[in-house]
Amino acid sequence: MTQNSANVGLQDRYSPKSICFGCGPANPKGLRIRSIVQGEEVVADWTPEPHHEAFPGMLNGGIIGSLLDCHSNWTAAWHLMRKAGLDHPPCTVTADYAIKLLRPTPTSGPIHLVARVVESGEDRATIEATLSAGGKTCATCRGTFVAVKPGHPAYHRW
Repeated sequence: MTQNSANVGLQDRYSPKSICFGCGPANPKGLRIRSIVQGEEVVADWTPEPHHEAFPGMLNGGIIGSLLDCHSNWTAAWHLMRKAGLDHPPCTVTADYAIKLLRPTPTSGPIHLVARVVESGEDRATIEATLSAGGKTCATCRGTFVAVKPGHPAYHRW
């Protein structure tokens, strides 16, 4: 990659073959978000296209959920990796998450995501995240993401 390593998404660095709809770099029809560590937060900027709209000019709520879910999951994986002193993040899955849609999300410009850890245990982290567009917070998320063990279908997927 020719990008500065600080601008390389966690997905590209640790899971380049992932086909996840929301964050998989190898899914040509997916959202392909790039979550980038900035201090204690993880951020992403993503640009919607017309086929992501619920109605003209407004982002679909399911897409909002996917963006916040995947971005929060990678925030948890990054945190658990650092906390355990690992060189690769554990495979994490969503245990629960709740989205609050605060206002319609316009598709006329980039979408900005910010996530941070608010609680963590040995194998899980609770993340709070925001999704904003046009300088306004449009949605928030709080979720718990868990590192899976051998035998789980997601174990070693990246």
